[in-house]
Amino acid sequence: MVTTLKEFVTQVQVEPESADKKKKIGIIGGTFNPPHVGHLIIAEQVTDKLGLDKVYFMPNAKPPHIDTKEAIDPIDRARMVQAAIAGNSHFDIELLEVQRGGKSYTYNTMLQLTIEHPNYDYYFIIGGDEVAYLNTWYRIDDLLHLVKFVGVNRPGQSRESVYPVLWVDVPNLAISSTDIRQRITHHKSVRYLVPDLVAAYIVENGLYLNDR
Repeated sequence: MVTTLKEFVTQVQVEPESADKKKKIGIIGGTFNPPHVGHLIIAEQVTDKLGLDKVYFMPNAKPPHIDTKEAIDPIDRARMVQAAIAGNSHFDIELLEVQRGGKSYTYNTMLQLTIEHPNYDYYFIIGGDEVAYLNTWYRIDDLLHLVKFVGVNRPGQSRESVYPVLWVDVPNLAISSTDIRQRITHHKSVRYLVPDLVAAYIVENGLYLNDR
């Protein structure tokens, strides 16, 4: 399926905002290469335990990490996210970083989003293992004025941080996008590791067959 970014963006419906009260909005960012059930469980658990109005899945265009991940086209990743969240009214997709292109820095993204949506209180969801590296994030002190960090905690992980973090416990599922890509490359089943619509998209578009 060949679709331009502009065509894809126009297909994503944007809900009208209400100015009556502040909304609690979660953001879960990542490469989503591909999105899997672990991402969905994390978003659902955080939504339930913090009473969020909605969680936006935000695929990046190009990860800013030093050890840059090889990722497939952002349109494919965004389409898989859209397929993964289908049917859950509390989930939606945020395409800002894909539209902007280039390296995705959370501070730049959240600054723009807070300007565009002043009635949103943002909760930025990260893995518990990422909390220890917050000091390396671009303009982290300024970012703390824009979002509340939510650390997804798994058994055995430390909750210590010099930064304010809301902690949410989630089931400990050992599922990773890397493992899923390797399974697909070696023609092994990924059923129940990714949603059915994501699996169908991967097959239809021949993704990850040459992944290393």
